[in-house]
Amino acid sequence: MNTRTAIITIAGRPNVGKSTLTNHLVGEKIAIVSNKPQTTRNRICGILTRENTQFVFVDTPGFHKPRTKLGDYMVNTVKESISDVDLTILVVEPIPSVGQQEQVLIEQLKAHHCPTILAINKIDTVEKDKLLEVIAVYSETGLFDAIIPISARTGDGVDDLLAECDKYTVESHFLFPSDCTTDQPERQVMAEIIREKILWNLEKEIPHGTAVEITTFTERDDGIIDMDATIYCEKASHKGIIIGKNGEMLKKISSMARADCEKFMGTKIYLTTWVKVKENWRDSDFMVRNFGYRE
Repeated sequence: MNTRTAIITIAGRPNVGKSTLTNHLVGEKIAIVSNKPQTTRNRICGILTRENTQFVFVDTPGFHKPRTKLGDYMVNTVKESISDVDLTILVVEPIPSVGQQEQVLIEQLKAHHCPTILAINKIDTVEKDKLLEVIAVYSETGLFDAIIPISARTGDGVDDLLAECDKYTVESHFLFPSDCTTDQPERQVMAEIIREKILWNLEKEIPHGTAVEITTFTERDDGIIDMDATIYCEKASHKGIIIGKNGEMLKKISSMARADCEKFMGTKIYLTTWVKVKENWRDSDFMVRNFGYRE
């Protein structure tokens, strides 16, 4: 049987719904999501295999103006991810004007001569007339091979998007085993799930100054996993907020994270979490690499 593959980058500004779309396309939660910008830091591959076709979706950090070493890494990751791929999906919100960040990405995509589909996300939030205006504005850029309105949250239009992606597959051996859904090591997925719960439960700047490291990950003979995780933050005051009064916030974060980790691993997990301070780690090349953010 001849097999086909496509490597497809999903790009866009922060908080536009790229990770939600990746998860919906793959059919499993492999990228964390939150209502805060710059949730995704690493380039994450979501893998969907259907019969003789394998799609590799590359979920990228939101394209933004960097202010730290970590921010530099995230923006460089986006730039690298739109070169040497079969297709890019540019995800935008249903706003009838091309924003500055979108314009920069459009110019980069034109320079790389990369086939590009525009996915107008969050169509469940606007009237049809406004959607037509958005389509007209982006059509004028002359970049897009197709424009597809979707809702990554509800799944509306996602099948149409996948059918369009199928046109860009090429004859090739599968790049990953057919039962694989992500290229991320299990430890990295667990760390990201914990960081997602921090994002969901804490406000303002604190979540963006956190990183998570899995320090122990062992499996017993009966399949139960023992896992220790350390949450790093940038200030002693932040440590107190993450732990919370009588440890309640840390317990809540840990409980929510354990439930998702168990769902992903398909087994019971005993999770122990710790909180430590690493001042200004986001501006340290060494610390950024140490937490797994490697180009």
